[in-house]
Amino acid sequence: MIHIEDINVRSTLMRCGVGLEKESLRITADGFMAGTPHPFPDDPEIVTDFCENQVEINLPAAETPEDAVGLLQEYTDKISERLRLLPEPEYLWPFSNPPYLRGEEDVPIASGKRSRKTSYREYLSRRYGRYMMTFSGIHYNYSFSNEFLSADYLAARKAGEIGEITQREYRDRFYLHLAKRALQYNWLLVALTAASPLMDSSYMDSGMTGYDVFSGMGSTRCSAVGYWNCFTPEIDYHSIETYADSIQKYIEQGLIRNPAELFFPIRIKPNGKYDIDSFKKKGIGRIELRMIDLNPLSPSGIDLRDAQFLQLLLIWLASLPEIDFDMPAQLQAVHNTKNAASYYLEKVRIQDLDGRSTDLPSAALQALGQMREFYRAVWEWEELGKIEGLIRYQEMKFRHPENRYAWKIRNTFGGGVVKKGLEYIR
Repeated sequence: MIHIEDINVRSTLMRCGVGLEKESLRITADGFMAGTPHPFPDDPEIVTDFCENQVEINLPAAETPEDAVGLLQEYTDKISERLRLLPEPEYLWPFSNPPYLRGEEDVPIASGKRSRKTSYREYLSRRYGRYMMTFSGIHYNYSFSNEFLSADYLAARKAGEIGEITQREYRDRFYLHLAKRALQYNWLLVALTAASPLMDSSYMDSGMTGYDVFSGMGSTRCSAVGYWNCFTPEIDYHSIETYADSIQKYIEQGLIRNPAELFFPIRIKPNGKYDIDSFKKKGIGRIELRMIDLNPLSPSGIDLRDAQFLQLLLIWLASLPEIDFDMPAQLQAVHNTKNAASYYLEKVRIQDLDGRSTDLPSAALQALGQMREFYRAVWEWEELGKIEGLIRYQEMKFRHPENRYAWKIRNTFGGGVVKKGLEYIR
């Protein structure tokens, strides 16, 4: 879809906004969740998520993935330093899976002026249980620059591809196409960033702490037992109106209360408030990738190379041809995503839009190879080295399983993940 042959499109291709959101649990020195109030009530970038002891960092968009990760590191350090200075020191738990849990009383619903709607969280507690809400991760928000979208719009007009639609209509169409392709390939994102293979036994058996549970998952929160609704939605991607109406339908049916309750791997976000009216009145502003595990091996929670690669991935996905993404295709994409959360990726099969089934490492290497060819056609060789290196870094995760984060974490923290995690962060 990207008109890469146009020089103005190529020159603005990497201009973007990258906004990271990071959820982390506050814990005490004994490995249980903290029982103190949120210690950052006046910082608009540091809020609470579902529970009072779940810190959420919401950062403004940065101009590069490097700047975004640097800002996330800055805020992570700021929070960690403040928590260590409390009368009873606390720590940010660096894993997506929770630490020791005595019961749901350890997961107090967020309150206070910086929390989101308390009544909504009480509703979530009744509907899904509090334990599921303790899963934490990183959301990667990406917006293409206005300069790029304008250049691509003009190139499409020049080619006679879009008729007399407005630039805003074109932007919406662009992001809807990207959302389809991102959901189609979300399995690749999950396989690359899975980093939560171990759970403490208390998640399964309240009061039974200190024993690891390994269920064969590389990412528990992305697996079938993780952070999902009780139904798989069907989204109509034909226009922003039909997209918004798809979500509204589930609200009217009582399956969700608002768009934020749609626990979907890929979201498109409107300009302004995240609600149905904003979609229709203001259009799409960005895409959100929601299935990234916290990586305890990286101080910020996300490896810089992954953040850089995700930009390359989104650009490549936007360049792919338009597809008819009907309900069977969407169901298969979600099924692929849940399967990709497995620890043993060699045993996983990925089914493409044509119904062909391939083992996941082979499918991943094929996709990464296509990405490489795309960028080789776009960039001069002297500018290509960094891109080649980022793609090669991801390829090595599929060629050698020991390079995957889930494998490293199981080998490093197995045999007492909470105890060893505490030793790691002190």
